[in-house]
Amino acid sequence: MAGAAQVPTSFGRELRVCLRCSLMKTYDQFKENGCENCMFFNMDKDHDRVLECTTPNFAGVISCMDPTSSWAARWLRISKFTPGCYALTVTGELSEEMQAICDDNNIRYVPRS
Repeated sequence: MAGAAQVPTSFGRELRVCLRCSLMKTYDQFKENGCENCMFFNMDKDHDRVLECTTPNFAGVISCMDPTSSWAARWLRISKFTPGCYALTVTGELSEEMQAICDDNNIRYVPRS
């Protein structure tokens, strides 16, 4: 199994969720390491990119340790992602520029709202 994503160090207001994959981490964790599922966004060390690719607007959380064998992970469309904490629903969509980056990397983007 691949390595797991970072577990959020806090469950307060600083939590953010990736708009593409719904991975949940703190702002500082996204800025330091980016998103383990969406490395092509190059969020690490880029304040503006973190704000553009993540949102604080989400509901619910699921911690998934083995996404490949979880029916809940399949239902949430996270079964091919890194083990970690994910939002159940996400409010917001990636900008057209970020959607174009997904297309350039042959990644299908489906809004998670």
